[in-house]
Amino acid sequence: MLSKETKAKIVKEFATKEGDTGSPEVQIAILTEEINVLNDHLKYHIHDFGSKRGQMMKIGQRRNLLLYLQKKDINRYKALIDKLGLRR
Repeated sequence: MLSKETKAKIVKEFATKEGDTGSPEVQIAILTEEINVLNDHLKYHIHDFGSKRGQMMKIGQRRNLLLYLQKKDINRYKALIDKLGLRR
């Protein structure tokens, strides 16, 4: 899991306004960081299927948020995937 400091840094970087923690950009950035942490964990713990399931659930949540953002505002979507380095 992410520490409070890491989450606060992500929120500060991706927030659209002061105190913004629920925008799609912030949620997607936090999920991306959590997925990356789980990727590192699963490299060494191949048979940890509970973590694998959690990772797949986070990937699904991120995909749904990305689709929502793409439908809502394509410019924000493109800026976010460029900033995060996602492959879409």
